[in-house]
Amino acid sequence: MKTAQAQAALAPPSLLGSLRAGFDATANHLGLLLIPVLLDLYLWLGPHLRLDQLVEGVVSGVNRQPSFTNPETAELLKFSGQYWSLFAERLNLFSAFRSYPVGTPSLMVVSQPITTPYGAPASWQVPSLASSIGLWLILFLTGLVIGTMYFSLVSQVVLTGKFSLRVTLSRLPWASLQVFKLALYFIVFVVMLTLPLSCLASLLVLTGLPVGQLSLILFFALAAWMFLPFLFSPHGIFILQHPARASIRESFRMTRATLPKTVALFLLIVAIDEGLSILWLVPEGRSWLTFISVLGHAFVVTGLVAASFVYYRDANRWLQRLLQQAQLSSIP
Repeated sequence: MKTAQAQAALAPPSLLGSLRAGFDATANHLGLLLIPVLLDLYLWLGPHLRLDQLVEGVVSGVNRQPSFTNPETAELLKFSGQYWSLFAERLNLFSAFRSYPVGTPSLMVVSQPITTPYGAPASWQVPSLASSIGLWLILFLTGLVIGTMYFSLVSQVVLTGKFSLRVTLSRLPWASLQVFKLALYFIVFVVMLTLPLSCLASLLVLTGLPVGQLSLILFFALAAWMFLPFLFSPHGIFILQHPARASIRESFRMTRATLPKTVALFLLIVAIDEGLSILWLVPEGRSWLTFISVLGHAFVVTGLVAASFVYYRDANRWLQRLLQQAQLSSIP
């Protein structure tokens, strides 16, 4: 009996158990949905910050350059200009509130609606490229603070079974600072990873050989594999109260020790999120049914975020028990 209990205590965290605990915590604390729901309602029904006139001006200016009078080049620029114009028509710069790697989940960032049940939303045009960069940076940093509050509330529910706005606000300055540092590390890593891989992938594609396309797929798989150890970098800040760098190290250690289950958890979360997103995106922006999609998306994604915190908490405890057992076993 003692042997069975010891084996159960040393069992790695359960994927289905983590999912069940995450959704139970969300169902018992529906106040966690407030931040993602309010963000989506603002991006849907509130004013939009538009870039279409700025992009149209840039595209028109490029097309008028005399160096681009070659027919093939002009046709390529025309196609590219149409793509960017179509992209700018739907882009709402307020979507920068959905920051990474810590941020509030948002359905409207994916759908980018341009209509509402009461017609076209109010919109403001960004006058210049410098203004758009400055506004994006301000919105992104604000999104990091909002995302820090959201992650803090979810982690409190996982750790203590309840959340306190007072505790969240008291920890907000320190946690936001660590999240800012984590975002900088994340940006540096992405740049260091994507620049050489994109250059090499472009060279392989230009060869026109099937091996080049296969290598391109392998490189993208390698990029995803290298990104995997960063998945739980935010969790250490909120669960263990670690600073950003220590949280990254802990994420690497935990991912290495639980790699098969961590990969399975990541794939399961992506499958659930992406699969249900097909359902959430069925109503158009002009329909009030979109509100149901916003509620459903907020509940599911918050449940998945809570499940990831449960998994991280249990995996950390499991590793600590293994370490303690190893230390006891080494004592003569």
